[in-house]
Amino acid sequence: MTENIRLEVVTPEKNVVSEEAQIVAAPGTLGEFGVLIKHTPFLTTLKVGSIRYTDSDGKERYVFVSGGFAETLPDRVTILAESAERRSDIDLERATAAKERAEERLAEDRTRDDIDFIRAKAALERAVQRIKLV
Repeated sequence: MTENIRLEVVTPEKNVVSEEAQIVAAPGTLGEFGVLIKHTPFLTTLKVGSIRYTDSDGKERYVFVSGGFAETLPDRVTILAESAERRSDIDLERATAAKERAEERLAEDRTRDDIDFIRAKAALERAVQRIKLV
């Protein structure tokens, strides 16, 4: 039997994942990285994307994250995310509606002061990643 690494995915509101994993892959801001047991410690920022891990039974699992930080130690990976949800918890209708709203905001006149285009782009990216994951 192979040793497993502990995966913790935490948001300000809740603990999303707390389980053993064979391997963890996450969307670092400088590129995706993978972690196995006894990995060299490091700390990095995360971009919007999906954490992919293989649980202790060998089943591949996915968690959406909208940025945050990852700390890797030899026996654990801790993800501190702004928001996170398991693939099974993503509401496809809600994500599609969010994508459409963001696209509408981005299509409007850019000279208007009342629309925050940076926020709309970020909302669009989150919605697209959620839809891809489902």
